[in-house]
Formats: sequence, C-alpha cells, structure tokens
Amino acid sequence: MKRLPIQTAVLTALTTLSSIIVGGVPAASASPAEAAEATAAAAVCNTYCDARDPASSAQDRVPVTATVAGRSIALHFDDAGAMGWASIDSGGPGDQVWLDRSMDGGRTWAGGSRLGNTSVPSGGRGWRTQMYNVDDWNTLGVGALRACGQPAGGAIACTPWARTTWNAGSRSTAAATALMMSFDRGSKLFGGNGWWTSANALTAVIDNSRISGMGSYTYAIAETYDKNINAQGGQFRNEYLDDTGWWGLAWIDAYDVTGDSRYLDTARADADHMNANWNDTCGGGVRWNTDGNYKNAITNELYLQLNSALHNRIPGDSTYLDRAKSEWNWFKGSGMINGDHLINDGLTDGCANNGQPTWTYNQGVVLGALTEFHRATGDDGLLTTARELADSSTTRLETDGVLREPGEGDSCTGDGPSFKGAYVRGLGTLNRRLSDHPYAPALTRWANSAYDHDRNPLDQYGPHWNGGNGTTDSGCQQSVLDLLNAATG
Repeated sequence: MKRLPIQTAVLTALTTLSSIIVGGVPAASASPAEAAEATAAAAVCNTYCDARDPASSAQDRVPVTATVAGRSIALHFDDAGAMGWASIDSGGPGDQVWLDRSMDGGRTWAGGSRLGNTSVPSGGRGWRTQMYNVDDWNTLGVGALRACGQPAGGAIACTPWARTTWNAGSRSTAAATALMMSFDRGSKLFGGNGWWTSANALTAVIDNSRISGMGSYTYAIAETYDKNINAQGGQFRNEYLDDTGWWGLAWIDAYDVTGDSRYLDTARADADHMNANWNDTCGGGVRWNTDGNYKNAITNELYLQLNSALHNRIPGDSTYLDRAKSEWNWFKGSGMINGDHLINDGLTDGCANNGQPTWTYNQGVVLGALTEFHRATGDDGLLTTARELADSSTTRLETDGVLREPGEGDSCTGDGPSFKGAYVRGLGTLNRRLSDHPYAPALTRWANSAYDHDRNPLDQYGPHWNGGNGTTDSGCQQSVLDLLNAATG
C-alpha cells in the first residue's frame, strides 16, 4: 500500500484533547501523568492521530507475542489505519502494558518509549493500550512497534518489533521498507554515514520502485542528492575511484526513474573523475585511489558500466563509448580473470593476478557492465562472455543452496555485507537480457531460502541466506533487497 496524504479534516477532529482516551479511560478522568502522556503521543498524526480507541478498528492482526510470569503480551495491528496497540492478558490488577515505537528499525526508541502506558484495572485480568501510529509521515519516519508488559512488581518483557502491511505488499516492498528504516534522516545516508554502501542502498531502493511499482521511497533520491552534493570532493567524487563509480551508477538509476538531468550531469562528472585517474600502470586501467597505482577489478568494472550507461543515454555520444571500449580491451587482457572464470581482487605491483579472494561483487558488477556494453555496441560476444562468467560464479560461489561470500561472517556492518547485493543485481541484469533467463532458478532459490530462513518479523534479513547466526543492518538488507528485486524482475 502506498504512503497516503494526511486527511486534514480528520486530524483536526482527532487532535482535540477532549476526544483522546487513555487506556480505555476518558481523558477527563485520567490522571495528570496519563493526560500528559496522551498529549505527547498525539503529536504523530497520519490518517489518524495517536491514542485512538482500538474499538474503532475493524481489524485485529496479531503478528508477534511474548510471555512473562504467565502473562500473555500481544502486539495488535490495524493494517488499514497503519496503527497498533498492545495488550496484556492472564494477569491481574496493577500489571502494566505499553508500546515502544522506533524510527530506526528497533535500534533505538528514544521519544517513542512507553506509549499509552496503562495498568490492568481493579478486578481485571487483562488490559490494552490505545492505538498509535507506526510511521510518522510528516517527518518521513519509517517506524516499527513492539508491545511490552510488566506484571505488578515483576520483570519487563517485550515482543519482537513488527509493523503493519503498509508499503509491504510483497516480499520485495517489505524488504525495501525495512531498508528505509536505516535511512538516516539527518545525514540522508543509509546506516548513518555509510558512503559507497549508501550508493548501493539507494540503488536497491530505486530499482525496487521501478520493479514493484511502489514509489513511496523515491523521495530518498532528492533527499540524498541535495544533502550530499557538496560532500567530500563534490558531485559524489572522492579519492576512492570505486566509491565514485558506485555513486555514478546510482545517479544513472535516479535519472532513469525521474528524468531529472542533474542526476545525469553528476554521473558524467563521476565518470570524468574516474577517467582522470586512468594511467599507464600495468598498461592502463583506472587506479583504485588517487594516492596510489593499485589496479583492481571493482573500480574498472564500475568504470566500464558507467561509461557504457552514459553512452546509452546521451544522444550522439562517442567519448564515453570510446572509454568503455578501451576499458574492456584492457580489462579482459589484464589477467584478473582467472582460469576458473572468476575474477580476483586486482593486480600485483608486477601486474599479475594477485590471487586475492574472488569477492562476489567482482563477479556481479562485470555482468551488469557487459550487459550495458552490449546495449552500446550490439556485440553478442559480450553476452557470451558474461554467460561464461555467470555460469562459473553461480556454481562455484553457491554453498548449501545459496550464494555465499568468501569468508562470510555474521556481521551486517562494514563493507562486505553489501557485496552479495551488487552480485545479484548484476546477475539479474544479465538474466533479464538473455532470452532464456538461465539464472532465474538460482535467483528464485536464493530468494526463497532467504525469505524462509533468514528473516525476522520486521522483514529484516541477516547475512546468511540459509539462516544461522547473524545480526541485521543496512548492508545485509540492501543485499537481500537486490536479491528480491532480481528474482522478481
């Protein structure tokens, strides 16, 4: 379901304090503390304002529960109104129940703690809070709720975090919504201050808007651009040329869905910055950073894709096409493609394959690059090469039925968790271009496994697509969104 405009007339009526009910008690008879809490909670108003009576809801879905000292704690949702409430049952007088609300995927809930806190009345065994909004559309807050309870004088227990089905009508849109919980509303980057990883996360969100048709989060394009256009070296350039390449491709994606020429202009500035760092070390190629001459695979794969994409979008271009041709001629003869048709990280000082790990993103970006280069040239041999590389990587990098990063760990922070997303994005691009769609079975198998075994009630995913230990964070979420996009599109 799409994000809806606020219904002004409804809000005016609902924000009248005399109509607010606290824990089932009219505000006029509530304690001063309860009345103050209701007033604060009513600040979030979407279709309805906070502190709405659950009796007015036509729906009651319970996605998660918890128990403590024989009490049952439940989180209830009215999906149509995008609101939730908490209940405690099988208890006694004095037991407390409340909601916590988080705007960052459950990492913090400052300002959203103990919403609707109320107690089981005398003679009762259970009670429930009022309804509170999950999201704050006025501040672009993508939220989550959990229900908490505390027996009189006892320990606190809370359910897992969950949310309504708004903007979660499919596996991929639910994953996109969970990723947007990591969009920092201050920095306008994902995960707080991630740089190149934010470019990948934004690309995954943009791709999802195109594939799913849900455009609720396309506001992140302009928000990211306007906030960060002058950051670092300006125009999303910095000393790391692969970072610049990731951002250039993100702005290509942004241009494709918006038609706004400023994004294409920035992609050109990024490609030109990379071109300025092409040199003769090892016979050519773009160096990894401006302070050295290390030639690695990912920088040059991104350079190939970015130049090809610019040629395909700029009428009459020859400059970017010539750069793409020079890049591919150098790359295919560089030695980075090994005898197993996998791509190692880069070249030694002696310009030989350095034998470093065959990271998944090195196997995937080249597939998207060759597909874009084929569109630019019409050379079917490029798709033959891409298929040869994809056949090898889909086989050799699969373990226990899913794609696995070399040395894959349990963390979702840092650079590595974003790699698999870049891989499946490129594989999906190639798969869509090939008439027989040969990689659809693998993409579907991996997506089904992740959905069934590596997902929590908030549609957050971990690092291992067949389950197991691991945390959740924006890197893993971006990767799985890329996977679900590729399996769908």
